[in-house]
Amino acid sequence: MMKLDESLLKKYAQVMVHYAVNNGEGIKKGDTVFLVGQEYTKDLFMAIAKEVYEAGGNLITNYQPNNIKDNSLIRFLLQNGTDDQIGFFAKPYWQGIVDATDHILFIISEPDIHYLEGIPASKISRMNSARAPYMKMRELKEQAGKLSWTLCLYGTSSMAEEAGLSLEEYWEQIIEACYLREDDPVSKWKTVQREIEDIKDKLDALEIDTLHIKGSDVDLQVKIGPNRKWLSGGGKNIPSFEIFTSPDWRGTNGTIHFNQPLYYSGKRISDITLQFENGVVVSSSATENEDALKEMIAQENADKVGEYSLTDKRHSRITKFMANTLFDENMGGAFGNTHIALGNAYKDTFPGDWGAVTEEQWAEMGYNSCPKVHTDIISTSDRTVTARLQDGTEKVIYKDGQFVLE
Repeated sequence: MMKLDESLLKKYAQVMVHYAVNNGEGIKKGDTVFLVGQEYTKDLFMAIAKEVYEAGGNLITNYQPNNIKDNSLIRFLLQNGTDDQIGFFAKPYWQGIVDATDHILFIISEPDIHYLEGIPASKISRMNSARAPYMKMRELKEQAGKLSWTLCLYGTSSMAEEAGLSLEEYWEQIIEACYLREDDPVSKWKTVQREIEDIKDKLDALEIDTLHIKGSDVDLQVKIGPNRKWLSGGGKNIPSFEIFTSPDWRGTNGTIHFNQPLYYSGKRISDITLQFENGVVVSSSATENEDALKEMIAQENADKVGEYSLTDKRHSRITKFMANTLFDENMGGAFGNTHIALGNAYKDTFPGDWGAVTEEQWAEMGYNSCPKVHTDIISTSDRTVTARLQDGTEKVIYKDGQFVLE
């Protein structure tokens, strides 16, 4: 285990508390943060907790034992529990957490990235499905503008090994990507966010009908459609450089290959190819753990697109594969990245008062509803993205890893 320098820990905590929570606005005095992390993250967990208290905030903590193959409570439950135990959901407890919380802050960390190896995908899906009501509770409060959430990463030897890096190299990517060597990383994040929002505003002004993503391993049409705006991370993920929207799922057609592996339910799924017809995945393949991919897609509405995203390489300092979606979906490198999420749409991409929209209206607009699944799949291969605008004209908006909107 690598010991992080105290000043870097402090800066990481400051970024999370004074920028990331509250959608990039930072904590306000009296706010309550639900802080979640495993034992392995203890030094950052404590640094963030202290930063919350120093800022006048309150804490509810969910400090978990490390999930390692030889001694994981989750693995034990999946191996030995009944269906009822695996599907158990303590509704009053989780409703209470959501009711009492202003901001949710997750420290993502995998002490053993393969801790669920050998567990049937169906059991993992059952456990994940049991959490759907919790996600719905969160969504309703977020819709009302009363809840924010954010994620950050704590590197482990297992994750570094999976990415083919030393632990020091792995942490170097985290430190660089999160601007932790800046004198004032919170101010730096706010500057970067303004630059990304400028691109986002230009995309909104174009009034895009459909995107055509074309490259050697992709030929895909994605209908954006009306009643959509583009979003950027805005503190929801650290780091976040992506610009994304939730398309009209019904207008996705064509084929896309993803050159980055997906980690889903503790399994690595490699070389994914998806074919869409009228918004639905009609063919899917992978060279590794294809059964887990198909298990995921088989869940209700997980065969439809909930998000389309692009990252501009000029902002992202992430240059290496990290075996973690948070970082890999924000990779810069030679060609930036594009990613698609199968499953639930982000309703805050609606430009109006999304709290007033009914379930029927969401469906009419083509926002995919899939509370159980929102899974990002990533490609960093070269591609050109051409927008067909609502007036019928066409414009290249993304090429060679960056937006071209001047």
